[in-house]
Amino acid sequence: MELLSIGDFARRTGLSQRALRLYDEMGLLRPERVDAHSGYRWYGPDQAARARLIVALRQLGVPLPEVAAMADAEPARAARRVAEHWARAEFEHHGRRVLAGYLVDELEGRAAPRFDVRVRTVPERRLLTLRRHVTPEELVLVGRDLLVTRMREAGVPRPANELEAPFVIYHGLVTADSDGPVEWCRPLRPGDAERVAARFPDLGLRTEPEHEEAYVHRPTAETDPEAWLVMEALAAWAVQHARSASGPVRVSIRPGPTRSADISIPLAAR
Repeated sequence: MELLSIGDFARRTGLSQRALRLYDEMGLLRPERVDAHSGYRWYGPDQAARARLIVALRQLGVPLPEVAAMADAEPARAARRVAEHWARAEFEHHGRRVLAGYLVDELEGRAAPRFDVRVRTVPERRLLTLRRHVTPEELVLVGRDLLVTRMREAGVPRPANELEAPFVIYHGLVTADSDGPVEWCRPLRPGDAERVAARFPDLGLRTEPEHEEAYVHRPTAETDPEAWLVMEALAAWAVQHARSASGPVRVSIRPGPTRSADISIPLAAR
């Protein structure tokens, strides 16, 4: 196989020689051969595909450590990570746009909607989960069957507080034209997780690490006409406070007779 000089490889891939040297030092894109005396780098033509992937990921604003993980992952997992990164980027961009609108309203003396955004620490917990593509009608039916009926029939204790409340993660929009996916999550008490999970072989069991989340408490868990405004407010709050979302929007159903809800975003560590 005929190797390409670093200059030829740079022209073929659109990467500068400086970038190629940086990526070599980081272990992100190693040359096929390095001259022992001059240190000159030579690349194989088949390395161009990885180089173009790196270029594309950097154009999406993916940080270099994440680029390495995506480039090394098998294609399906890499695709999921790209989709997750772009969802976070869109959320933050949307937050900036909403925040700009709020500032314009304030500066021009117009009232702007406001919600009480709070932050709380969510401890590490075990989650029983089900992820599925659903229509808006199925979203309610599947959630009620899983989080209420099946849990009650299996004797799972009712949530004692808001951190034990079941919640739904919206990995995608659920509308007349879009079917998610969504992920239903039921936190389990530490001593019960394995025992309860054994009764639900069709569900997943995973550990969610401790993290902070920003949330807005809503008076009802039923259809909320202002839910989209709350999500906008959360996005704007994250930008205003220099915080990044570490995952998509989630809605939890607080225990109690009023069936109130929290709309929240998990926050990346500072």
